Amino acid sequence: MFGVRGAVTRERYDVAIIGSGFSGSLMARVLAVLGYDVVLLERGAHPRFAIGESTTPLANLSLERLARRYGLADCYRLAAHGRWLDHYPEVRRGLKRGFTFYRHHPGEALADRGFDSERLLVAASPNDAVADTHWVRADVDHHFVRQAVAAGVDYLDRTEITTARFESDGVQLSGSRNGEPIELDAAFVIDASGPGGFLARQLDIPSGLDHTETRSALVFSHFTGVGSVRDVARDLPDGPYPDDWAAVHHLIDEGWMYSLRFDDGVTSAGFSLTPRGLATLGGAANPERLWTALLERYPTIGAVFGEAAPVMPIRFVSSVQHRLTKAAGERWVLLPHAYGFVDPLFSTGIAWGLRAIERLALMFERHAECRAAPNAEELGRYAASLALEADQIDRMVAGAYEAMSHFDLFAAHAMLYFAAVSFSEVKQRIAAEDDVAWNGFLGVGDVVLEPLPRESLRQLRDITRARGDTGSEDDRRRYVEWASAAIAPRNIAGLADAARRNLYPVDLGVLIERHSLLGMTREQVVEALPALRGMGPEPAFADQRGTDRSTSPPGPPATAPQAAVPR
Repeated sequence: MFGVRGAVTRERYDVAIIGSGFSGSLMARVLAVLGYDVVLLERGAHPRFAIGESTTPLANLSLERLARRYGLADCYRLAAHGRWLDHYPEVRRGLKRGFTFYRHHPGEALADRGFDSERLLVAASPNDAVADTHWVRADVDHHFVRQAVAAGVDYLDRTEITTARFESDGVQLSGSRNGEPIELDAAFVIDASGPGGFLARQLDIPSGLDHTETRSALVFSHFTGVGSVRDVARDLPDGPYPDDWAAVHHLIDEGWMYSLRFDDGVTSAGFSLTPRGLATLGGAANPERLWTALLERYPTIGAVFGEAAPVMPIRFVSSVQHRLTKAAGERWVLLPHAYGFVDPLFSTGIAWGLRAIERLALMFERHAECRAAPNAEELGRYAASLALEADQIDRMVAGAYEAMSHFDLFAAHAMLYFAAVSFSEVKQRIAAEDDVAWNGFLGVGDVVLEPLPRESLRQLRDITRARGDTGSEDDRRRYVEWASAAIAPRNIAGLADAARRNLYPVDLGVLIERHSLLGMTREQVVEALPALRGMGPEPAFADQRGTDRSTSPPGPPATAPQAAVPR
């Protein structure tokens, strides 16, 4: 055993993983549990800042499945806010009860019109105990690194790998650690390093960004002293959860703003701006000035953030999108964040990354007895899935940007996303098959759901003319009617119901009534309710090295950001 900084203990590794964010560290740990010799390589050191903090029920289901299959008790306990507080209170996080959306207009306070306000709340959990979380990534990533080390992974931080030579029997990696030369030999390489990552450069993988639809820039930081919209718009009716304990989205003419509140009083916030919106604001010569201009342009957001203080410099990233044309090859594979990223709008990053870890783990598990890597057919299946899912996420987000021109359009388009994820969540909670990880993300492979983002984007561009037009009242009405009818065969959550006034709780009564949409009887759904509520007993976990908590808790977050793309 060795300390968190680790050491080289073998001449040759079965797998080298480049990048020790949560996905790289968790992947390394699972492979170690399966018996592989793994080295985890990190250019920086933990704890370190990263953004990309918002989980969803699908992300938590992946964590729970990984926990059960590979004996990772902490993953199960980190998959719900209540369990997290009970077992890991020192690892900082935030309560996320759902998705909150407000529509703001330049120079105007948020119109407080009661149930007719431009406001959409969609609950993701029935209570705080089983709720999703916002991850303080400095703490969470550090936790997963320590657990990987405890599971037997060799971890090398402050290590810059500069060259990879792919040969018939392995990969020769060379670079430096703390300024000293280092060479490693691995049979297989996994790139978890992020945009423009190591293997993309080494293998000259062409960009696929030209084939994607979404374009946005980002100005962001973490803040203390953030207020609440409900303190400004005091007459808004109560929703299914407190508005702020959610992934809060402020929709504006130039794009949108996210606000993720952590339990310790810090808030992660940023504006995601379209090229047209950024040009309207005069560009981004100075991030602080851009931030201030946006707060002045939208009075209610300005009031909420008027007393806020950044805990690190406000940063600007000119483009958050990236996409490669290939995700796997002989002796290598990319995790999703190294392969492609669209936008943080629907919190897809963590869930998609964890789903990929599940898939790769199942592939390696098939070859664990001889500690071999997945074969070409398996890697091809993985790569093809990522390509289809990246396209699906892109179309869903691009449609949302088009729909922001008018709140009715946005609320209707959002129903496509929530129908897809709620249907998938319920199916996964009641499914017993091991292969559930291969279910397509955001409806890929579903004959009803898969075509919807593409068709929605087409219809919305007809209405907005791709320049922010709101269309006629008849145009909007027809689109809303289309979206409601399109999701009906998968609408097990009571979405697109005008009587809800855009306030959607978790309603198990609707789920029971619509049992036939799941191919189940009413009695079968009722029998599955404990699993659907997420309230079953904790599985029995063996005493695994990977659940050791004897190491010290994470240190404070870094004072300056090291990564720039939210998940």
